Amino acid sequence: MIVVIIAGGSGTRLWPISTPDYPKHLLSLTGTKSLLSYTYDRAKTISRNVYVVTDASHAEHVKEQLTELSSEAFIIEPGRRGTASCIVAALDRISRKHDADEPIAFMAADHYIRDTVGFTHSFKIAGEASAKAGRIVLVGVEPDHPSTGFGYIKKDGLFDEKSFIFNVEGFKEKPDYDTACNYLASGKYLWNCGYFVGSVATFIKSMKAAAPDLNKNFETLQNTTKQKDFDKEYLSFENIAIDYALIEKAKDLLVLPASFDWMDLGSYNDLHKAVKSDRKGNHITGGNIELEYVENSYVRNDEGRPLAVIGLDNVAVINTPNGILVTRKDLAQKVGDVSKRFKKEG
Repeated sequence: MIVVIIAGGSGTRLWPISTPDYPKHLLSLTGTKSLLSYTYDRAKTISRNVYVVTDASHAEHVKEQLTELSSEAFIIEPGRRGTASCIVAALDRISRKHDADEPIAFMAADHYIRDTVGFTHSFKIAGEASAKAGRIVLVGVEPDHPSTGFGYIKKDGLFDEKSFIFNVEGFKEKPDYDTACNYLASGKYLWNCGYFVGSVATFIKSMKAAAPDLNKNFETLQNTTKQKDFDKEYLSFENIAIDYALIEKAKDLLVLPASFDWMDLGSYNDLHKAVKSDRKGNHITGGNIELEYVENSYVRNDEGRPLAVIGLDNVAVINTPNGILVTRKDLAQKVGDVSKRFKKEG
């Protein structure tokens, strides 16, 4: 099996810690290593052939963190064109160096996962099923609460009882709370966390059937031999996620319920759940911080200036050279919108 790590996000949802030039997967948020480094460690348990797709704006930082990889392992986007284009670029590179029938596991660089053994097992099973069936296999996460922030995969009967892999009936966009409660209660839905397994040949077959524009993009890259030509063609591609461009259109997908824990870290509310807190539920990072009558809060100070928080509950207070953020954690999903407005104003 081959592994491709998608490391091209802009990091707006964890502003001001994360920025487009130094997004969250490069940061040490849950331990001593960056999210990218932890992802690479997990990827190595699956395959010796690991590739990383990343954006030119922070490619050098990615290379600095993954010094074990050769230059050939990095696929550089000249500009962000969404995960669909990332995957097409990876398929192009891999098709030139590997067997077209070897399964490829695509994974994001910024997820928080503790159970590496379960992670490795799930992708091994998904790879074997994809090779046997000639179909793209998704790895979905069993929901443990009625989240309105994730898309959902609906299962459609067992495909293989031994490996516990299901056919996919369809996809549901981020639901309202009542709908999410119904999904959770039914037991028929998994969170769509963006994990896909399939060979070059399998993806080509699926793209020809469900996403001819993506297949055309793949063929266009196949005809490039110089980096400048690759860059020019790549920048002409539509900026679109692989879910919308292919996955939600494909008719013969399979899905494996993950046998590992998973968190997206898509907000400060999520991040707070992934790190240690004191008896009052507070997580404190940095120095020169004073709290009084504060509970259930995430407080970070990356500058030397004193930071005081008094009489607040359920908040994130962030002070960095990039900006200052104060938000209720239950509204932390709005941070991405705010950070984009700052970018426009700048």
